[in-house]
Amino acid sequence: MVEKTVIKAKAKRHAVVDREHCAACGACEAVCPRGAIVVWKGSFSVVNDDLCVGCGRCSTECPASAISIEVRA
Repeated sequence: MVEKTVIKAKAKRHAVVDREHCAACGACEAVCPRGAIVVWKGSFSVVNDDLCVGCGRCSTECPASAISIEVRA
């Protein structure tokens, strides 16, 4: 059995999805290099804050402009 280690990101920025504007198209999921964003039940995208480093690729690719990159609290 192979053990997997999850490295938690300690980035200062992270992606935030505006669920009302998200088209659930999956463009963000396709470009995320860390697999930190997924479309949830075909409704909207959800960000795993433990994996997101705030690189902005998802925000750039989002055709609905529903993702912003914000500073972590």
